[in-house]
Parts: sequence; structure tokens; C-alpha cells
Amino acid sequence: MAHASAHATAAEEGQQHPIRLYLVVWGWLFVLSTFSYLVDYFHLQGLLRWSLILLFMMLKAGLIVAVFMHMRWERLALGYAILLPPLLVVVFALIMVLESDYTLFTRETFLGPNGG
Repeated sequence: MAHASAHATAAEEGQQHPIRLYLVVWGWLFVLSTFSYLVDYFHLQGLLRWSLILLFMMLKAGLIVAVFMHMRWERLALGYAILLPPLLVVVFALIMVLESDYTLFTRETFLGPNGG
């Protein structure tokens, strides 16, 4: 009986996380933002620039979603329901990019560089 009342009390009060966790995440967000700024500061260009910017962006978004939106403590099914669709959108967008390169290659091969 005591176990059930303790569980009910904890559920009513909500889950408390140590402040240290939030401070560490803020620190990592600051470090990742600094790296993102340094990409521009060092004038990186081309694929390296955009790869690094997207990598830092995804890492920061992951930290924010996991800790500040409390997804780290949610059930796995809810995590899949929220995180899987954007991941699939990215995969399908990459497939479309690859398909567009193939289509362009095929048109230039059979129709010439001017399209016919």
C-alpha cells in the first residue's frame, strides 16, 4: 500500500531532473554553436561547409529535443512517432536528389547537353 501511495505522489509532483543536466546541455549547445560560427569564420566552402553546418544543427536539435522537450524520458513508441517521420523525410529527400542526378545524366546522354 505504501508503494502505491508513493508512486501516486511522485506522479502528481512530476519528474524532477538535476540542474546539472541542463547546465551540461547548455554548455554543449554553446560549444556546438561556437563550432558552427567557426565554420563561417574560417571561410570554409562547398560541401565541407554545408556538411559541418548541418551536422552541428542536427546535434543541437537532438540535444534540445532529448533534454528540453523531455523525449529522453518518454516511451520508445512515442519517440518513434515523433522522431521517425522527419528522419524518413530526409531519407526520401536524399533519394530524390540521387534520382534527379540520374535523370539529368540520362537526359544529357541521350538528348545532348542542350536537351535536344
